[in-house]
Amino acid sequence: MIELGCIADDFTGATDLAGNLVATGRRTVVTVGPPRGPVTDADAVVVALKTRTVAADLAVAAALDAHRALARLGCTRYWFKYCSTFDSTPLGNIGPVIDALLTATGAPWTIACPAFPAAGRTVYQGHLFVGDRLLAESGMRHHPLTPMTDSDLMRVLGAQTAHPVGLLPHAILRAGGRAVSDHLDRLTAQGARIVVTDALGDEDLTAVERATHHLPLVTGGSGLALALPARRESAATDIEVAPGPTAVLAGSVSDATLAQTAHARARMPHRKLDPAAVVASPDAAVADVLAWARTHLDAGRNVLIHSAGDRAEVDRAQEAFGRDRVGEATERALARCASGLADAGVRRFVVAGGETSGAVVDALAVRTLRIGPAIAAGVPWTAAQRRGTTLNLALKSGNFGEKDLFTRAEDHL
Repeated sequence: MIELGCIADDFTGATDLAGNLVATGRRTVVTVGPPRGPVTDADAVVVALKTRTVAADLAVAAALDAHRALARLGCTRYWFKYCSTFDSTPLGNIGPVIDALLTATGAPWTIACPAFPAAGRTVYQGHLFVGDRLLAESGMRHHPLTPMTDSDLMRVLGAQTAHPVGLLPHAILRAGGRAVSDHLDRLTAQGARIVVTDALGDEDLTAVERATHHLPLVTGGSGLALALPARRESAATDIEVAPGPTAVLAGSVSDATLAQTAHARARMPHRKLDPAAVVASPDAAVADVLAWARTHLDAGRNVLIHSAGDRAEVDRAQEAFGRDRVGEATERALARCASGLADAGVRRFVVAGGETSGAVVDALAVRTLRIGPAIAAGVPWTAAQRRGTTLNLALKSGNFGEKDLFTRAEDHL
């Protein structure tokens, strides 16, 4: 029986959640898009979608399609996974998808729990923190697609959903099980159908999980998965390690990824995709980068291909060509680079950014991912098949990882 059917709104989130489920002893399979056939030897199935920045109606339709596929597999509980920084806009997509899944699953109410303390994401009085900064004061305020300028999740989610939103505050969590259940009973009796949960540490996530394990639907980041009761000592499996050098493709322009890119540029061959070139002449830009990369890969060296060196470059490119145009052109170019590099024999890829990861996986025509060792919290290595050949992919949320993640990723294989 498949215990959990999970729907992730991007590819990095899917592998993030799957890695944490494996850590709790759950055999987990990631499928690219809804599974169209049976899934065996799995306690959990995570469906990777690419819906975070699409129109709300398209995100809802994709999530419901995934839910129907998971229901056919016999899933008994559902999980909607979104980013621990609540990446969205006033038009969605988190609220509309939660609303639709509440109806589809028949859940009386659910939670919104993005906290992931191990990755520095905490919630206090309904306000989301990234490290020691409020969300709206973190690098997420500059995100090119989902700039987060409000740290109050009650307000952000309230603008997206048709349902009343409540809060499970930290003081109640620390008061213990009866206080938590009584508080949730009061909130839901008053009409709340989505409850934002505080969490400052793993012990808070444990309290949240105990109070909500009966719900047919939960929503949030991947941190809550670590609070699930262990199924086995471990469900980790050895993945096949592909030989050869690694290509790092960094499309994210988050502060964490920019720091990782700067660190890697001092230690490995690197090439930046020029925004003007990828907008005006994408074929030539990709061909130029691939030709450059081959000279280093043939010598056995890892390579870094990135979209920006610093925040000022991002701002200049967006002003010159438009935010959406630059983002889409760069995403397509990096995906084509991945395909060209794979055709040239590259078998290991580290990809930074949810949108970039989705585009790369699509370009590589990967359908399922096996979860392997973690590089950092929320960033596991995976194994996939492309045309009968094994690839190792590490799909990294833009905000995750220490500055040396790109240069030390191979150490974990």
